[in-house]
Amino acid sequence: MYTPAHFEETCPDKIAALIESAPLGCIVAQTEQGLIANHIPLFISRETTLIGHLALANDMHRLIDGGQEVLVIFKGEDAYVSPNFYPTKQENPRHAPTWNYQVVHVYGNITFQHTRRAKLAAVGLLTRKHERQLNGVNAWKMSDAPADYNDQMLARIVAFRIEISRVIAKSKLSQNREARDYVGVIDGLRANGQNAMADKMADYVS
Repeated sequence: MYTPAHFEETCPDKIAALIESAPLGCIVAQTEQGLIANHIPLFISRETTLIGHLALANDMHRLIDGGQEVLVIFKGEDAYVSPNFYPTKQENPRHAPTWNYQVVHVYGNITFQHTRRAKLAAVGLLTRKHERQLNGVNAWKMSDAPADYNDQMLARIVAFRIEISRVIAKSKLSQNREARDYVGVIDGLRANGQNAMADKMADYVS
């Protein structure tokens, strides 16, 4: 990923927050059939391991060798930035459109797990985290479903772990602009309903 120094994201807390806010990772791998990509929700454990599961019918676990390196892409908010957002445009028309975004590339070696214990752990970690965030004390639990149904569902999935080897993150949020243009981009995004990206930019410098 092309990452100029002024857009390189090195803060561990900001990288973790980006993955936390965009847990649907795109897993990319090279196989004998060429490149494949799958979008799968992932749980990050101790900042060293990504945990997830996929359908047994998904050929990903057959096409990728155990221990093979894969790339996982987590994409945060993005938005088009118009030159009209820059107050300095009134003084100097030499401005061009651009695109703001945040993204994390995680590299690691993947291993697939077929045991009931591994599958229960993968489903349990993801479910518990997102149910608690969404429903609090009313969070759905696996025990809410009949045992035979859980057994059927577990039989149809494969668990996996990705041991993280390196992380490259990028926050392209107009940091290369002077302060008044930075504020102008936030205001311009809000005026056009791009509040999520505007909030990211406002939080980034706070």
